[in-house]
Amino acid sequence: MSEIEACGLVLALTTEANAERAQQLAEVLLERHLVACVSIHPVQSFYRWEGALEHSHEVQLLMKTSAQHLEALRLAVSELHSYDTPEWLSWPVTASPAYGAWALAELSADASPPAA
Repeated sequence: MSEIEACGLVLALTTEANAERAQQLAEVLLERHLVACVSIHPVQSFYRWEGALEHSHEVQLLMKTSAQHLEALRLAVSELHSYDTPEWLSWPVTASPAYGAWALAELSADASPPAA
């Protein structure tokens, strides 16, 4: 296994109803050190719900975490999310050594802010 693969980073994806809810969720997850970074993107979703075709404007959250934090992150998203059935997808990723080291350091509960 290469150094890049060994970093143990995972991407997780969910959507929220609007930008305000997405930002609130991202901030709580960062405060809890469950994610190193969250990217927020507006999306238009098309899906079938309870037998009917639906579409809605949502905000997608792409969350960077570690394999060790993944289950706690899933539970937190489930607890904090505005939807009864939030989207939850996750997959392992490779990262550059520098980015992987930064992300894992940010996930540490004792991570300190960078010097100014």
